[in-house]
This record gives sequence, structure tokens and C-alpha cells, in this order.
Amino acid sequence: MTDPREAAARYRARRDADESDAGDDTGTSPGFAAAVDRAAFIESAIQVAIRRGEFDDLPGAGKPIEGLGTHHDPDWWIRRKIESENLTGLGPPAILLRTEDRELDAQLDLLGRESDVREVLEDFNRRVIEARRQLMGGPPVVTAPRDVDAEVEAWAQRRAVRPAPPAVQKRRGRFGLRRRD
Repeated sequence: MTDPREAAARYRARRDADESDAGDDTGTSPGFAAAVDRAAFIESAIQVAIRRGEFDDLPGAGKPIEGLGTHHDPDWWIRRKIESENLTGLGPPAILLRTEDRELDAQLDLLGRESDVREVLEDFNRRVIEARRQLMGGPPVVTAPRDVDAEVEAWAQRRAVRPAPPAVQKRRGRFGLRRRD
């Protein structure tokens, strides 16, 4: 038993294919009519399958999509791709800034001078503010600018606590305050 819509779509597809073979001069390409008919056929086949109940009780029906969390994020797919592929430098500024914010303390700890730390923090804050001003769409910028003075103080405290690199310790031992007898 065939559905009347499906039969009609097949009939139209055969009829149009015969007309295009006959050299129809409608001003459209011969493949255009076939593509439109193919789309109509596919749509009618989907509607027939829905009426038959072939899409009922599919696995995962009514369950949340994995990775969306408790809120809806329209850019979940690009975030997942960036994270799974470990891509850097790609994506909307909001996502890039969030990633940079997570890693900023480790980047600051690599710097040796307070002026360099201030420069990096001021550049980061400038880009956060610039991203918030953009009206181009995309995910919202939730990254907050950092308090430069507080971050410099935290950097100095982390620096005072961590041990000196082995090369510095070796130089201190060789050229330090050792007495020669």
C-alpha cells in the first residue's frame, strides 16, 4: 500500500524528468527541477513515515542532548569541537577569552618582571572590554576584566613561595656567598 502523496511525488518526478529530456526551455537548468522534485519527494516520504509512527520511541527521545548542561547554549557544537580538537586561536572571542582566563595565572607565573605582568593584564582587560562592545552576535562575553593591582600582588606572592629554577640555584651555589678557605 503506497501513500497517495508519495505516489504523486513519484509521478511528478517522472513527468518532469521526461519533460527535461524533451528539451524544455524554461530558463532554469535541467537539474534544478529534479532537485526541487527530489526535495518534495523527500519531504513527503518524511511525512508518511511520521504518520506511520516510524519516528516514535526512538532511543534518546525526550532526553537532553549530551553536553548542553543546565542552560541552552546555541554554540555548544563549536565549543565541543574546539575542546575536543584542542584548537587554539579559533572561535568567537567569548570562548577564546574564557579559555585564556582559565590559563592566565599560569601564563603570568612564567613572566619575570612586574611591568610584563601589568602589560599582559592590561592587554587582557582591553580585549575583554572590546569583546563586550561587539554587536556581531555569538555567545555572550561572561569573562570579567581582572583587577591589575590585585593580580600583580597575587603574582608576587606566588613568585615568593615557589622555589627558584635549578639554573638559578646552581649559579647561587657557584657565585654566591660561599667562602673560600
